[in-house]
Amino acid sequence: MKHKEVITKIIKILIMILVFLSGFLFMTVVWLIRTWSDLTAGEIIYHMTQPINGTNPDMVVSYLLKYLLPVLIVMAPVIALAIFAGKKKKALLVYIIYFAGAICLIIFTGYIIERKFGLLTYVRSYYAATKDGGEDFIGENYVDPKDARLTFPEKKRNVIFIYLESMEMSFADKENGGTFEKNMIPELTEIAKENEDFSGSSDTLEGGVSLTGTNWTMGAMFAQTSGLPLQVSIGGNKMETESEFFPDMVALGDILEDSGYKNYLMIGSEAKFGGRDTYFTQHGNYELLDYNWAIKEGKIPEDYFVWWGFEDEKLFDFAKEELTDLAAKDEPFNFSILTVDTHFEDGWVCRLCDDEFGDNQYANVFACSSRQTAEFVKWIQEQPFYENTTVILSGDHTTMDKDFCKDVPSDYNRRTYVAVLNSPVTPATDKDRSYTTMDIFPTTLAAMGVTIEGDRLGLGTNLYSDKPTLLEETGIKELDELVGKPSAFMTKLSHIVVTTKTLDNIRKTDIKVKADDDGKLVISLPQVRTINISTLEKAELEVENKKTKEVKTYDMTIKPKKNDPNKFSVSAKTDVPESEKGDIIARIYFTTQGIKHYEVFEWTGDED
Repeated sequence: MKHKEVITKIIKILIMILVFLSGFLFMTVVWLIRTWSDLTAGEIIYHMTQPINGTNPDMVVSYLLKYLLPVLIVMAPVIALAIFAGKKKKALLVYIIYFAGAICLIIFTGYIIERKFGLLTYVRSYYAATKDGGEDFIGENYVDPKDARLTFPEKKRNVIFIYLESMEMSFADKENGGTFEKNMIPELTEIAKENEDFSGSSDTLEGGVSLTGTNWTMGAMFAQTSGLPLQVSIGGNKMETESEFFPDMVALGDILEDSGYKNYLMIGSEAKFGGRDTYFTQHGNYELLDYNWAIKEGKIPEDYFVWWGFEDEKLFDFAKEELTDLAAKDEPFNFSILTVDTHFEDGWVCRLCDDEFGDNQYANVFACSSRQTAEFVKWIQEQPFYENTTVILSGDHTTMDKDFCKDVPSDYNRRTYVAVLNSPVTPATDKDRSYTTMDIFPTTLAAMGVTIEGDRLGLGTNLYSDKPTLLEETGIKELDELVGKPSAFMTKLSHIVVTTKTLDNIRKTDIKVKADDDGKLVISLPQVRTINISTLEKAELEVENKKTKEVKTYDMTIKPKKNDPNKFSVSAKTDVPESEKGDIIARIYFTTQGIKHYEVFEWTGDED
């Protein structure tokens, strides 16, 4: 076969791959738009950096059958036509049309991505914010819990925090402030009215607004325990390989652990999904009671799997068992659980569900969840430990099921369900409060009897105080825009590390290790061009002895290249003798804008 023919065949194959990828990308975007409501660029980026472990297989199957399979079906005649045309004189025209069509489809898909999600604008804004390094709305308004004076009561109260998946106060009837003719959550409605939802003297329910960065499960749990929207570095690692997740941030779990509490998180899915295990173990050392825990403890069979893992009926039963055991211990506890049956689309119909809403499956599931949650709350109230226990019920975010809420008026303010039970304090005002889910963070502590100096933590305000929330000061639309903008402060706070895998231009062979006249090792990187020297603050060399595990850190000298301002070198003299060269592991780190940002290499002592 001639060289020209080989090249022609390779080009044809590449064009067919491009055609497939253009169809795959387009249908994936269509799936995102049809499946999720109010999907944001930040949420897309976050989930792109997360492990897929624990994802509901039904969602994956739905995507494969409804969106990917059609691409493959369409590709069959396309390939057949290409093969047939390959035997004709007009074959070149066919491939030109294919190539042009694929490019046009990719451009059109990019237009949709930008129009629907603002992804390209977000990425540009992110890099602009990172480069500027200046203050932003989040940084200017953040109240660091490390600097706040928190005073716990002499007898510390337990807290049971129930995250209700996709639960909105909107699902109540119009008479109670909802938007439906028939109340889907009558039991939860009564709980909120009889306890505290911060609606003041109003007869209608009040709830939390889910802002950008707080409107999916992990973002919501992060917001309600830290008072911040969840933003991560675009260049950051996946959580499954990340050793530190917002290490400088103090969250609810950290505060409670430092105050002698034992933290627990029970969920009916895998804790690994969405980085929940990373966050909750690093901020409060939570004991994770998830789907895998249930199998290990023999609570469910090894092959048991429904919906996302196990259903809420089992979740509440397991929670009763664990709470009974915890109450017997002489230590305060924070027991958090996350329901799952009401996850979109349409929810999980368990054996306890009725059909009071006919063929509206999702409504039936919400009604079932309302009954189950109310029964669980009633059980808690009957236990001896309830006297010294605060209970928080909070929807994690508003539902993402587009079809279910298609008839909700566009000017209706959808809010998450909120109810606080058995708090030792009462609100300082009887006004109907406007608040976001980030306000739940300081409010939870206040509901436990903790006094908060200044009544603000993170971006959240203690709703028991008369201090206005950021939402009351700013308004929903403006606050959502301010919170949704990429934040240099959040990038710095996250401390996401970018590893060598993302820095292909720097190789181990670039590293020079040699002894100086004193017999001490000098380690250098002669040429660096993947990092903007104008943003570089320092370079550090970390040397670890493989035998003793002793680690020493050295500041490195940074020298710009005279003939190329985009390149520079770094070097450091160590006190390690040449005789120990084979025993060391050397690592270089660069710091930009306060972030130990790049792990450039790891030299293991067995290379020259």
